[in-house]
Amino acid sequence: MTLDEFARQPLFGIALSLICYTIALTLNRRRAWLHPLFLSSGLIIMFLLLAQIPYEAYQQGGDMLVFFLGPATVALGIPLYKNALRIRKHLRSILGGITAGTVSALLLSAGFVWSLGGSKEMMLTMMPKSVTSPIALEISRQAGGIPELTAVLTVLTGLIGSMFGPYLLRKCGVRDDISIGTAMGTAAHGIGTARIIRDSELQGSISGFAMGIAAIITSILFIPLYAWLH
Repeated sequence: MTLDEFARQPLFGIALSLICYTIALTLNRRRAWLHPLFLSSGLIIMFLLLAQIPYEAYQQGGDMLVFFLGPATVALGIPLYKNALRIRKHLRSILGGITAGTVSALLLSAGFVWSLGGSKEMMLTMMPKSVTSPIALEISRQAGGIPELTAVLTVLTGLIGSMFGPYLLRKCGVRDDISIGTAMGTAAHGIGTARIIRDSELQGSISGFAMGIAAIITSILFIPLYAWLH
């Protein structure tokens, strides 16, 4: 079987993803600032380009891995359940932080596009980038944005947030688990949550909660924003 024939099998996309992610994790242990997801994505892109393998061939196996995003997201409910009492105790402040962060993300995204002379379509594409990918894509699609570009912006937001978010929060003097979890979940959705849950289960559980609430608030706030833009 030639490489081209193997590349069109679902096993190819799965194997390539696992190999690249394993390499990325190994490098991450030596250089903590190298984000495994960012690095593995780069390795996959480089291999596909060098081997001249179309993305559609890789996608057959890649889509099978995407299926497991649902169960992985649901699994965040376990630490959330274990820390439910802590979250309930600080619920008012957590909800306040999520609301402030969500509103800021929407307005800053819209203001950034407007200041550069971008179109309404681009504004609607960029505004939901801080919430989890399935919600962001559906909001963009329903509002008349460009879902494919929204997907790219959403992943980049999560990657940048997970890579630099904890460092910036520490530099700003934010060290409380409640605050870090709320900030990361609101701004960097699932990718940020996966990053900090490795350091603290409490931070990860609050981040998962914040990610879900931020998606709900964004969906609600987008209704008047959509009406105003149209």
